[in-house]
Amino acid sequence: MAKRRKVGNLLGLHVLATLYERPMHPYEIAAEMRGRGKEQDFKIQWGSLYTVVQNLEKHGFVEAAHTAREGRRPERTVYQITEAGREETVDWLREIVGAPEREYPRLRAGLSVLGILPPDEAVYLMRKRVEILDFQIATEEAALGASAGKVPRVFTVEAEYGLALLRAEADWLRGLLEEIRAGTLSGIELWREHHEQ
Repeated sequence: MAKRRKVGNLLGLHVLATLYERPMHPYEIAAEMRGRGKEQDFKIQWGSLYTVVQNLEKHGFVEAAHTAREGRRPERTVYQITEAGREETVDWLREIVGAPEREYPRLRAGLSVLGILPPDEAVYLMRKRVEILDFQIATEEAALGASAGKVPRVFTVEAEYGLALLRAEADWLRGLLEEIRAGTLSGIELWREHHEQ
């Protein structure tokens, strides 16, 4: 079971991981994360970045290193990770990587009440979803192919994982669609009869 963290927002983990490299002000942190495509890895509410940094500071995981001013711009506070922040980052990462946690994808929730839709509409929508997944898979494969040999694989494993999930979902949906088409899905006749009445 996941620990209850003082700052539990995944953005906090990524802020800590970014500051692990060097001190930065929040604008630099956001630029680094955007440059690395982190919004592909988890849902980021960019507007909450400053709040997350403040919460990390409040709990002693980061601290103000100094303030800097560039030209006529307002002063910016540069933050650095603390020893407690380093420990929190490593502990949090160990938990995420080492212990599976039930996640609640929207598709699973939708499939749990799929019978509300008529079977033909459900088939149509799932086929459209597979088409979109196939496009996403091709896009991800191209991006990974373009980075092969240029970027060490250790920096693309999250993209490989995402690609594996996309492929698994598409394959599973194809199997379900085939069962519906062949009439071998248990309960398919009951589903059809319900919507014909």
